[in-house]
Amino acid sequence: MTANKLLLDFQNRGHLRRRDVFPVLAAGLCASPLKAKNQNPRRLEQWLAADPESRKRALAWSLRRIRRLDGSIRAWVEVRPEPQGGDGSLSGIAYGAKDIIETQIFVTEYGSPIYKGRRGGSDAAIIRQLRSSGAILIGKTETAQFAHTTPSPTRNPRNMAHTPGGSSSGSAAAVAAGMVPFALGTQTGGSTLRPASYCGITGFKPTHGLFSLEGVLSYARSLDTLGFFTHTPLGMLRLWEALGQLRGPVEEVVVGVVEPIPEVEPPMAAAFRNAISRLADRGVAVQPVHITTLLDKLAKESRVVQYYEGARSHEQRYKEYGARLQNVATLVEEGLKIPDSRYQEALASIAEGKEEIADAYRTAPVILVPAATGPAPRGPDSTGDSRMNRPWTALGTPALSLPMPVHKELPLGLQLTAAPGQDSRLLRTALRIAALLDSAA
Repeated sequence: MTANKLLLDFQNRGHLRRRDVFPVLAAGLCASPLKAKNQNPRRLEQWLAADPESRKRALAWSLRRIRRLDGSIRAWVEVRPEPQGGDGSLSGIAYGAKDIIETQIFVTEYGSPIYKGRRGGSDAAIIRQLRSSGAILIGKTETAQFAHTTPSPTRNPRNMAHTPGGSSSGSAAAVAAGMVPFALGTQTGGSTLRPASYCGITGFKPTHGLFSLEGVLSYARSLDTLGFFTHTPLGMLRLWEALGQLRGPVEEVVVGVVEPIPEVEPPMAAAFRNAISRLADRGVAVQPVHITTLLDKLAKESRVVQYYEGARSHEQRYKEYGARLQNVATLVEEGLKIPDSRYQEALASIAEGKEEIADAYRTAPVILVPAATGPAPRGPDSTGDSRMNRPWTALGTPALSLPMPVHKELPLGLQLTAAPGQDSRLLRTALRIAALLDSAA
């Protein structure tokens, strides 16, 4: 069966869940070998450089890879490619979307058995935008329940004894496993940056409010942000351009390093210091930024906002389902106890933090900090610690995680941040830093 006939077969069969898709793939894809491995693009930048026929073959190859790997990784809720809807900058390129993002032809179950089989009535704004650019949504990826902390079944492709992180676990794992060149997530605390760090890929949280959240499950409106996963910073820059955003000029900026280093595990502290040393040795202008106390304060205040707003987002659902919501039930019970005055105090504190961080960015336009407290925790029961990400989410800044050199150890991410609206500058700087770290490895 050719790639074209296979994809048409998927489209004609209608709704197929993961358990239904894989036998179909086995029959079609195994009957017609794809081109040699080195001719199948995996990274987004490679897909973009490929011609239309190569993209079709790559899409078929991606589906075969999902069939082969997802029985153990479990990154997907549902898999089948939708028809291509446009002929734009991402024409024919496959991607996955987190299961809290509404999709008309796929289920949107919020990672919860309560909503098994649920279908929305329309597509989220970001899905419509990607469809108009020609991207092909091939399925929905697993999420922690309601994008909170009850883990999904997904395992970390780098070491399946460890968590991929949450809550955008399926999207991060799908990209890390080479199943798709990019995927959509969200971040309210650290749900994009932390899984990217744990899985050894690039995760990007744009400036708060830059992309519409229409059709995305609301958690905490002051914090909710779309997130994107690619293999590399170059792929993220290419995705940024394909989404119609300005690329920005090439520039060398002073890089700020948070001092003292926030409290993290020894492997992260060592990798972070090593990365900073390598960058300085290769000519990057590095200066200390003394904001650790501010970041600690913002991490605490953002949790107040997250729980206060999250409790009210899920209050009606809690009245209906109670303890069946698992960790979200605890979120609602705790969040409803937070007085309005404490919530307003937290918002005011975050506003003050925005003024303070603006001063820091004037002298160091990009600030570096660990992307997680350490490597991915062992076992399936935790989605990880978001303390390294929550301050930047609260501040609304763009933030990006890229892999640091760790040899054969579990992945560790370097987090780059910039002032709100400076997303292009951040992406360009990430590209430069990644190249320097690669050359130093």
